[in-house]
Amino acid sequence: MTLPLQQSQEQRTASFASRLLPSIPLLGLAFFAFLIHISVAQNYGYFRDELYYLAAGHHLTWGYLDFPPLMAMLAALLHVFSLDSLLGIHFLPALACALIVFMTGLIARQLGGGRFSEVLAALASIVTIEFLASGSLFSMDVFDQLWWVLALSTLIRLIRQDQPRLWLLFGLIVGIGLLTKLTMLYFGAAVTLSLLFVPQRKYFRSPWLWLGGLIALLFLLPYIFWEQVNGWPSLEFWRNYASHPDSTSLLVNIAEEIFVMNPFNLPLIILGFCSYFSRTGRTYRLFGWMSAFLLVVFTLEHAKAYFPTPMYPVFYAAGAILFERFVTKSLWRKYVLAPGSIVVLVLSGLLLAPIAMPILPPNAYIAIYGKTFGDPSNPHHAPGQFPQWLGDRFEWDHLVSSVAKIYNRLPPVERAHACILTSNYGEAGAFDLLGSAYHLPQVISGHNTYYLWGPGTCTGQVVLAVGFSTPDDLRLLKQTFGSITVADTIHCVYCQPNEDNLPIDICQHPFTSLQDVWARFKHFNK
Repeated sequence: MTLPLQQSQEQRTASFASRLLPSIPLLGLAFFAFLIHISVAQNYGYFRDELYYLAAGHHLTWGYLDFPPLMAMLAALLHVFSLDSLLGIHFLPALACALIVFMTGLIARQLGGGRFSEVLAALASIVTIEFLASGSLFSMDVFDQLWWVLALSTLIRLIRQDQPRLWLLFGLIVGIGLLTKLTMLYFGAAVTLSLLFVPQRKYFRSPWLWLGGLIALLFLLPYIFWEQVNGWPSLEFWRNYASHPDSTSLLVNIAEEIFVMNPFNLPLIILGFCSYFSRTGRTYRLFGWMSAFLLVVFTLEHAKAYFPTPMYPVFYAAGAILFERFVTKSLWRKYVLAPGSIVVLVLSGLLLAPIAMPILPPNAYIAIYGKTFGDPSNPHHAPGQFPQWLGDRFEWDHLVSSVAKIYNRLPPVERAHACILTSNYGEAGAFDLLGSAYHLPQVISGHNTYYLWGPGTCTGQVVLAVGFSTPDDLRLLKQTFGSITVADTIHCVYCQPNEDNLPIDICQHPFTSLQDVWARFKHFNK
């Protein structure tokens, strides 16, 4: 993993170019990753956040309360081409995940690995639980992970070829990442601080590094402008989020991180980390320092376990190279241990993929995995027996159709003035996407960006309130409406517990217009 001492610029360029040529096995693995995600794209249903992003696609602007604008832009593009079906929205994340797999193998090639390390690293990415989950969702996570991996690959090329101009490409990738998810700020900070500890600190004297940083900042400026115009709402959101930190212990958090990487990938992660701090890996020690910085910051902030995931490909690659060198030292290792490692990773993927992706029928999932990965406090009821990334895909059409029945029972004069008010953005997004099939009226919500979109034309004369079940919720409705009638309670079989037993209230006779009291309904949180 070190550069030859005597090598011309042309030789380095030719050598690096040869390493960019993908192998047939690597292309095959990337295509396979794409196929497995597309094959399950229409299973279960829309995920809560997918509904939110699709709704944002109808409200294009430069920012949103809890995410930058790229997801809304992609959603708007899907709307233009009528691709907001389950298959349509899952095409792009499947492609992004396939590119992550491809780039992981390519990084192994860039670092000096052979065909085996290339395949092993790519396979490790395929069976990473987080990549399996995010690649099956239309969410900012999989695109964020892709930009990290592309930026890491660019850094390797920059270091290997000593081409400072590549900071411009690096800044472009980071800029697109900032339009996707603000965790890219952590990545940029990790690169900046880690450069201080490695020989590549010399690039601080190069104008290309600063121009690259300026390019990245230019991408962020429209979002900052949107925040300023709207009174910095995201700051309030993050204050609320920080006031309810994850209470899990450090050991639990580490266990969760090992799970989302796939425990069978842990040896590669350890080997990779050690290699970057070894004598032979000093050329790319930057990545070791980056991971150490990110681990400390994410731990102190009680960040979610999957936040470090985009760094895994550079560790899979370096770990696979060390393992490749080890197994080639004897025939037994080469012909038994090497294929055995491939088999172990494949079997781990087959075992764990149904936990991450909507592969199994719901009943089969509950029978096989429900008690292990579900809610142990709720062992006899399906809600809670799915992890959130699977459970939040169920029963949205059932909710919308149930409210439609209540709406259609209203007298015509009341239907003419009715609107739907939901307790969270998932429910609101479901009505936005699916409500037109039932000829339902406007939906509004005080949750996150929906609050910023306001009550629209809803006067509050007749409101179907969905999911207002807590004492605070009921108090809010009583402060706003003179008449509240419980029309129904919606039950679901496979949904998350917070979407089960949802009350549907018919609220009438408001004390004042909904526009005047809209601030009461604001709640900025996850």
